[in-house]
Amino acid sequence: MAGATSEAGPSVIEQSVGGPTWRQRMAPRIAQSKRTWYFLRRNTLAMAGLVILLLIAGTAIYALTTNLSYTQMTLVCATNGDAANCLASPQTVCTYSPGVTPPGPGCYETPAGFPSVIAPTWGGVLSQPGPLPLGSLTVNPGVQYFYNTYDGLLRGADWSLLISISIVAAGATIGLFLGAISGYMGGVVDEGLMRLVDIFLSIPQLLFVIVVVTVLITLLPSTGAAFADHIYLLIAGFLVTWWPFYARIVRGQVLVVREQKYVEAARASGAGRGRIIARHIVPNSVYPVFIQMSLDVGTIPIIIGTIVFLGIRIFPSTYLPEWGTIAALSVTGLSSFWNSCQVSTCVIPWWQLLFPGLALFLFAISVNFLADGLRDALDPRLRR
Repeated sequence: MAGATSEAGPSVIEQSVGGPTWRQRMAPRIAQSKRTWYFLRRNTLAMAGLVILLLIAGTAIYALTTNLSYTQMTLVCATNGDAANCLASPQTVCTYSPGVTPPGPGCYETPAGFPSVIAPTWGGVLSQPGPLPLGSLTVNPGVQYFYNTYDGLLRGADWSLLISISIVAAGATIGLFLGAISGYMGGVVDEGLMRLVDIFLSIPQLLFVIVVVTVLITLLPSTGAAFADHIYLLIAGFLVTWWPFYARIVRGQVLVVREQKYVEAARASGAGRGRIIARHIVPNSVYPVFIQMSLDVGTIPIIIGTIVFLGIRIFPSTYLPEWGTIAALSVTGLSSFWNSCQVSTCVIPWWQLLFPGLALFLFAISVNFLADGLRDALDPRLRR
């Protein structure tokens, strides 16, 4: 009988000694993932946000494969009928003044006194959108040099994603860790961590970032490998005042979750504090974090644009192709355009405000929609 048992394979008891297989251990998580995807795809707004984010991510990946400038938007010169003035520019666009015979096909008329203000054009072929499909970004309206809005937004997708996601993900991770420990441990640990949070919350966020970028970034060289140091320092400046908000949110949620019956059952069964926090407290306290993250990801480029608009240099390159920077540059020349309306023909470059603003809006709203959908799909109490 013993030999027959060994030939037939291990018994049920022998199988249980070895423990469950990898497939058996992963089965509940796979089922949970399928259930989450089922509820997520039923949410129309969440799927719309996911599609927009995938398009933005695809744009960032495509930008990495192009030959566009990594540190600044590509400078372009409007010839305004005189190509000799643009010999030093790597790229030129044929333009001409009103009332002048077009120099040739493919040339574009610009307003009088504004040789670099070129409206959006389109080549009619998706693979060849034309020289300026989103128009010009005219930082100084009185000169012929400008920046290609299309190239700037294309190349700025990866910068905006990198900076925003890095700040929000790092801040949420730190806040989730400290908030979970503070809320679950209570007592002296909770009191000490919350007083630390209060100290960091008392620091004016925007003012602190401005001080960091104006004092510390200016001490770094602006070329070579040090370019990455500017970005890391900017992220660190935001992160110092960003994580306390998440710590407060998570701590309040943990104070509710730790009193639930399943946490008491886990504690009674002999589970350690680390296991309870990792397996029960954190997974059931993370839902409010998604909402805060969705708000913050879209806020980062806007704050960066605000700092750039104030005239504070936070990047080694003044014209770094980042969406917040592009949005700030798009309004720097509005006073000159407004003065033209008081004197002569009114020139309103609507595309300079529309396209950068639209990029920021779509980025922020898509993350918001997706985060709301994930919260509803992951939290059984909110499923519809």
